[in-house]
Amino acid sequence: MTPTLQEPNKKPRITRIRRIRRMKRRILHEELSGQIIGAAMAVLNELKPGLDEKLYERAMVIELRERGHLVDPQHSFPVFYRTELIGNFIPDLIVDNSVIVDAKVVSAFSDTHVAQMIGYLSISGLQLGLLLNFPGARLDWKRVVRQHETKLDVPDLHASAVLSAKSA
Repeated sequence: MTPTLQEPNKKPRITRIRRIRRMKRRILHEELSGQIIGAAMAVLNELKPGLDEKLYERAMVIELRERGHLVDPQHSFPVFYRTELIGNFIPDLIVDNSVIVDAKVVSAFSDTHVAQMIGYLSISGLQLGLLLNFPGARLDWKRVVRQHETKLDVPDLHASAVLSAKSA
């Protein structure tokens, strides 16, 4: 089958389909995300809206484990400032050692929720977080992906200070 152009400046349909398939491959933990969201929908359908977020979180642990997932609730990560331990970060759930899940019961997600999840991802070393909101009859969710930092992106300020001191 040969692709045909529908408009002079438009790419063939087959090329667009290939591009869409490539984009879909780039979605981090797509299948796992879908399974977690499906579990959250099942929890909301059974429990109904209006409960405390801890109850939804506990129900998510049960639902995800029944679906065959490894769920680590309340895993503690140490947080350091320079070399001093300043406390621990404890996310709601970590699913299959890959995704942080944070249950909320709020009217809407805010920039603070997203910023907090980015911090969680940075501390844990994981790359995907799911914010799940159980505000009413409809589940809301937001995927938060941690951007990779390469060594080249972060300047070594100590190295330039040492060079400056040696050349002085």
